[in-house]
Amino acid sequence: MFESLGSRFSGAFGALRNRGKISASDIENTCIEIRQALLEADVALSVVDSFVQSISEKSIHALSSIQSGSNQAQAIFEIVNTELTEILGGGARRVRFAKNPPTVIMLAGLQGAGKTTLAGKLAKFYKDQGNTPLLVACDLQRPNAVNQLQVVGESVGVSVFAPEPGNGTGNPVKVAEAGIAHAKSKLFNMVIVDTAGRLGVDEQLMNEAISIRKAINPDEVIFVIDAMMGQDAVRTAEAFQNGVGFDGVALTKLDGDARGGAALSIAKITGRPIMFASTGEKVSDFDIFYPERMASRILGLGDVATLAEQAKKAFDADTSAKLEAKFVSGEDFTLEDFLEQLEAMSKMGSMSKLLGMLPGAASMKKQIENIDESEIIRTKSIVQSMTPQERRDPKVLNGSRRARIAIGAGRKVQDVNALVDKFTAAQKMMKQMRNGGGSPLSAAMGLPPAPKKVAPP
Repeated sequence: MFESLGSRFSGAFGALRNRGKISASDIENTCIEIRQALLEADVALSVVDSFVQSISEKSIHALSSIQSGSNQAQAIFEIVNTELTEILGGGARRVRFAKNPPTVIMLAGLQGAGKTTLAGKLAKFYKDQGNTPLLVACDLQRPNAVNQLQVVGESVGVSVFAPEPGNGTGNPVKVAEAGIAHAKSKLFNMVIVDTAGRLGVDEQLMNEAISIRKAINPDEVIFVIDAMMGQDAVRTAEAFQNGVGFDGVALTKLDGDARGGAALSIAKITGRPIMFASTGEKVSDFDIFYPERMASRILGLGDVATLAEQAKKAFDADTSAKLEAKFVSGEDFTLEDFLEQLEAMSKMGSMSKLLGMLPGAASMKKQIENIDESEIIRTKSIVQSMTPQERRDPKVLNGSRRARIAIGAGRKVQDVNALVDKFTAAQKMMKQMRNGGGSPLSAAMGLPPAPKKVAPP
């Protein structure tokens, strides 16, 4: 979402770095460029003016204290990074759990913001952490909203409390109260209440949300907003804040092509932190919002912390330990091992998203956009078409076997040959890496081996 903004920031700082010794005039020109970039990204004018004024004053003040031999551009870059992190909320804000369960979370927002889908993602997120969430269907206005929540709940393995069919019938306040009572009786430790939205802010929407909040006294009210709304997102957030009120924000559709001004405006204007971010259609495309990581991505530094977390989730500890034991013992890396690595990579999400988290991703935008996401699927299909013996010992792959595998995978024999050749090369590299601790997948992808470990004295 922030590719265009990130490119503008990179251009501004690139010009600043090329200046050598920086003057107040250089800082002024950089601030003008930043201001224009933020306005074009749909960031609220008041936020832009405050941000630019702050970095201008701090940068000019820093010039007098920075030694001439040091990197002045880097010092100014760090000032911008700090200020950008502050605009986005300063630090990650997590849900406040109730002292006496269940912890009640109420979702509010306009229709179409993605509340119901986000409710399922939120439930799955906390279920994976050992909690026992219950989804409560209080959107009784939108057609099939109750049914949608039931489908979402089933897909993530979370129970749904839905005593009313919805579609314009039923009392959402009574459903919310009954849902809390049900959670207490069945020992759920978290309740997520999905409420109705409208196509626009209106009195009926606010009154219903206010009534539900008064009835259940939630521990957290989270305002769900579509990150692609631009300036309208800020106006809507202010209306909800003045109406029902909320404790934090959840941004949806952060993977969209819009300019992303909402993310840079809401926290500053409302004084409420962005707590969660939804970055795709998959249930796993959801996480706590980290302001410092988002600032890092906007400034072209990537998001290595999130990338590392995703890798840790995807790569099974037992599998990694088994592979390490193989390397130490001198056993060959097999196609079965390779398939396990490919499966883990698939769990991490799309390759374009993963590469987008790397430092300097903005400068590789076209290359990332041209990545063939289905390549891993095609490679997996070839390996999966092999027999267990063929995966363990590729040397038995004669012409007839390769032809059979190609037919089974729906590929050409040349594709099978290419994979086997690459894998054979990777096997050879693995033998050279046994003392280096490198990754088998990185070897298969042609990455250089890690340096050898030095034994302690």
